Amino acid sequence: MATYLVTGANRGIGCEYCRQLHARGDRAIAVCRTSSDELQQLGVQIEDGIDITSEASVADLRKRLGDTALDVLINNAGILERVTLDDLDFDSIRQQFEVNALGPLRVTQALMPLLKPGAKVVMMTSRMGSIEDNTSGGSYGYRMSKVALSMAGKSLAHDLKTREIAVAILHPGLVQTRMTNFASGGITPEDSVKGLLARIDALTLENTGTFWHAKGDVLPW
Repeated sequence: MATYLVTGANRGIGCEYCRQLHARGDRAIAVCRTSSDELQQLGVQIEDGIDITSEASVADLRKRLGDTALDVLINNAGILERVTLDDLDFDSIRQQFEVNALGPLRVTQALMPLLKPGAKVVMMTSRMGSIEDNTSGGSYGYRMSKVALSMAGKSLAHDLKTREIAVAILHPGLVQTRMTNFASGGITPEDSVKGLLARIDALTLENTGTFWHAKGDVLPW
């Protein structure tokens, strides 16, 4: 049984990660700001009241975990706010950087003592953070913060390789969650997480730092 810690676990992809991990016999530690009925029904360990934009809050999470060894850290927490050129909300852009880019790096740094050789770190980014794949513009805060997150993941892949810790940079696909307003053309969280777990299971030091779609395609930067 492996131990996984999942941030942003109260709904959507994060909750589905916990559901599937628990179902296959792994231990899921669900981290979130506010728990949900859906999460509580899973019977997994819940660490709520955690704000990944706060150093003090993340330090509290580290204290709560004690000496719990983590096999996989899944940095899933994120926000999407639409910011257009005609309505450049710089406060929104800053907040998206805090949650989407700095938060995962803050959590990873704080929990490093719990990641032993052979552990894995996952950065849940987005294809919207691909510069080459940007064919529609807009979404300034989200796109920019996800580029930053992917770069953090790539740097971590280099820096952690000597510690025998592999890093995956993953795009879940267009998923029917509240974040996407349950996009009619999207896939279900269940299907997305099945693919994501397959990528995580196949992660090694040989393919560390790769930017993958949940279904296995290597995505352009």
